[in-house]
Amino acid sequence: MKSNIKKEKIVMSITIGIACFALMLVMFMQFKVVQQTDIMAIENMRESELRVELTDWNQKCEEINERYQEVMSKIEEYQNERESDEKTSQLLLEELSQLNEILGMTDVEGEGVVITIVDNEGKELSEDVTVERISEENLLLVVNALFDAGAEAVSINDQRIVAMSDIFTIGEEFLRVNGAKIESPYVIKAIGDKSYLENSVMGKGGEVMKLRELGHDANVSVAKKIKIDKYKNTISTKYLD
Repeated sequence: MKSNIKKEKIVMSITIGIACFALMLVMFMQFKVVQQTDIMAIENMRESELRVELTDWNQKCEEINERYQEVMSKIEEYQNERESDEKTSQLLLEELSQLNEILGMTDVEGEGVVITIVDNEGKELSEDVTVERISEENLLLVVNALFDAGAEAVSINDQRIVAMSDIFTIGEEFLRVNGAKIESPYVIKAIGDKSYLENSVMGKGGEVMKLRELGHDANVSVAKKIKIDKYKNTISTKYLD
């Protein structure tokens, strides 16, 4: 995009330069003709001839002036087009930046919450109750609750969650997010209204509170500034036309 803008600037600069050079050349030729005019011959001309000659020069001056105005108008037009192109390019760049943020293709910062979940699999709560491991469903419920509460960006163990993300269990050992292996403790970051996000997962029936009830260590901290890395994989489609 930047290279296209630079190329357009170069083309317009060359065009303006050529137009100015042509104008200067015309004016120089007219000036040269005046210098080469035989002053003695003019003095010997009859009054009528002088009037005709003066009329011719007035006409030529008007033509030069008209040409000058045309060139200046063209230069102004080029400048307006350049400014318009720059504004259009700037708008396109801003829209592209916003789109990349929405798609998760850029690093972002903002206020929000950090949720830390420790998997206490196998821990005995009583003689008959032991803690079951955290599944992909548990993490999905937390992530969905955050998005429902207005989160603008979410990550799990620094893996950005986007529309194309996947969270699933591999065997009996660990989970994968975006194809990357993740293990406990699970650190979920979310950018959005920090108070609202905290209440959405810590209030009665909140997903973090449910994990605590299941025997896992889970807590939420709010922060004025959280950084979430961009989605590192390639976004591609197979069936969209």
